[in-house]
Amino acid sequence: MPTRTAGATWKGGLKGGTGSFKGQTGLAGSYSFGSRFENASGSNPEELLAAAEAACYSMALSAGLERAGSAPTSVDTTAHCTIEKVGDGFKVTKMRLEVRASVPKIDAGEFRKIAEATKDACPISQVMKGNVPIELDAKLV
Repeated sequence: MPTRTAGATWKGGLKGGTGSFKGQTGLAGSYSFGSRFENASGSNPEELLAAAEAACYSMALSAGLERAGSAPTSVDTTAHCTIEKVGDGFKVTKMRLEVRASVPKIDAGEFRKIAEATKDACPISQVMKGNVPIELDAKLV
């Protein structure tokens, strides 16, 4: 199986510094204290974590639905990653998934069962398991 690679550089002190990251496929961005802990423009590690969770979850849910005999037409996932001040530092305290899926030939109960199972099973969710609570709002459209 492949190993994926990304790197980051930070220059300067915490509040006045700036950082940048780049993945092996060209995914790149810049970040700062303001873009991470305030509402300044730029990216941040939590946005990347949310994107990873949304992408992983969508793909894993599609696979689970297909295994159950109901391949989806589409799975759209938005992930909200919350970081908060905890004690003297910061901590990712919650990941919230909003999932809207178009799935022919499935009832809402079966869809919900598969969506819940996927929440704990996708590889990125497994990284967070026991560390970050994952909330799920999954609906058929």
